[in-house]
Amino acid sequence: MGEQIESFIALANRLADASRPILRSYYRRKLDIDIKSDASPVTQADREAEAAIRKLIAARFPDHGIFGEEFGKERADAEYVWVLDPLDGTRAFVTGRPTFGTLIALIRNGQPLLGVIDMPVLGDRWVGAVGRPTTLNGEPVRARACPSLAKAYLSASIPLMFDTAEKKARFDAVSAQALSTTFGGDCYQYGMVATGFLDLVIECSLVEYDYLALTPILEGAGGRITDWRGNALRLGSDDRVIASGDARVHAEALKILQA
Repeated sequence: MGEQIESFIALANRLADASRPILRSYYRRKLDIDIKSDASPVTQADREAEAAIRKLIAARFPDHGIFGEEFGKERADAEYVWVLDPLDGTRAFVTGRPTFGTLIALIRNGQPLLGVIDMPVLGDRWVGAVGRPTTLNGEPVRARACPSLAKAYLSASIPLMFDTAEKKARFDAVSAQALSTTFGGDCYQYGMVATGFLDLVIECSLVEYDYLALTPILEGAGGRITDWRGNALRLGSDDRVIASGDARVHAEALKILQA
């Protein structure tokens, strides 16, 4: 698997390299914005970036499957499937903020094998793979120790993602015990957990392409990421996600989310 995973990582970097200039070329330009059925925005930038990524995958590994946010599934029953969110944080993108990114995951039989968070404007790229240390721009990173929720910095993308009274109440209960709660950042938040600047991210209303790339990145940095029941994330997992840099904070927050 060693040589094979190297070839997968090399391709993942090529995919991010292809997506980055496309998204940068559309950044802070006036674009037509379509609203999808789930009320999320989509632009030509999303579609063009995913199309470029799909073309490279098909050329290098034609037997691999692809599951992308914009163009759906191809060969979804393949042993290896690339899971793509070409523009995670479209709301940030269309409002001119640089905290959007590209998420690239490779799963094997439903299990996350590698993941990339690429930040086109900020120039940061996290790469994680099973059994390997996570890197940021080629240098290893580690999540930081945090002994308790009372000392934890908590984050979520937007309050509106907690779209039921039950979800909001559970998040608010964790937030009430955390040291600080901030909103915003989309995939960038998870990179900040892996790099030791945030301690906890709790979110819901997510889809596989929102979280499958994150698992190898968090785990390779010494962190944890699960659903709200504490189950490992894989294809078909629940839409509620909790990521932490320290297992102690993870366990403490899970108790509250499950109460």
